[in-house]
Amino acid sequence: MSEIGIDRYDLQLLSALQRDGHATNAELGEKANLSASQISRRIQRLEEAGVISGYTALLDPPALGLGVTAYAQVILERHDKTRPAEFERQVAALPEVLECFAVTGEADYLLRIVAPDLAAFSDLMMKKLLTLPGVAQVKTNIALSKVKATHELPLDHVAQPRQQRPRVRFTG
Repeated sequence: MSEIGIDRYDLQLLSALQRDGHATNAELGEKANLSASQISRRIQRLEEAGVISGYTALLDPPALGLGVTAYAQVILERHDKTRPAEFERQVAALPEVLECFAVTGEADYLLRIVAPDLAAFSDLMMKKLLTLPGVAQVKTNIALSKVKATHELPLDHVAQPRQQRPRVRFTG
């Protein structure tokens, strides 16, 4: 992937799109003081560069009956060539697992999981997650309340000078 130049208009556009991905080009243009056609060209360039990776509707889990959010730290038995790949393949197929990260520290993976209730979460843990290949241990935390949840990435750092920024270069 090549480097892409990002200017203040792109930053305004990205910020506005993060808040409202459903906004029209005309609405976005008003916020960034650009024409709808300029917005369209900028969006296309940012999509082609991979800065904008897609669009989605954000659904509210509790409104859909998914009242339990949990975070699971998974530790594998051992690390050979096939075990992590097989674990990752199978965990990716679990719709209740919204995110799975390979991490440093005591655990090998960190998962964000949703379930309708504690009984369903327990069933998922006992019948699915703990039976995945190579799983030695799982430690979970149940979220009691949501303090903050956002999909908006901070963008202020893009305009700051930095020694190495391989994909994004601020052009002013």
